[in-house]
Amino acid sequence: MDRKVTVSDAELEILEVLWSSDKALNAGEIRNLLNASKNWERTTVLTLIQRLLKKGVISQEKREVYYYLPCIRREEYVKEETKNFVDKFFRGSSRNLAAALVNSEALTKEDIEELRDYFNRNCR
Repeated sequence: MDRKVTVSDAELEILEVLWSSDKALNAGEIRNLLNASKNWERTTVLTLIQRLLKKGVISQEKREVYYYLPCIRREEYVKEETKNFVDKFFRGSSRNLAAALVNSEALTKEDIEELRDYFNRNCR
């Protein structure tokens, strides 16, 4: 992402649906896929789509109706949000994040061992 874009939790729900699809979706299709977990009105979905369009996070294509595609990959978004989180709460230090996780007992011993193995395999 070239610029910092803030996406609300509700907007992220729309993005998750688009990321999980292998094709462009229209608003009705997005709403139908969300109905498994959300009971949003049509106007709510349309409002969230408009916000995402304005932010440049999704694009639209006019066919018989508008179809929407994400402009960023999920991996790219997660990477940027992770960086923003570490910058905001841990002054840019991943080490401080890891220490906070260990100190909060959020990581089990098994989690720590898995992370150690991951770092040993991938950070040489």
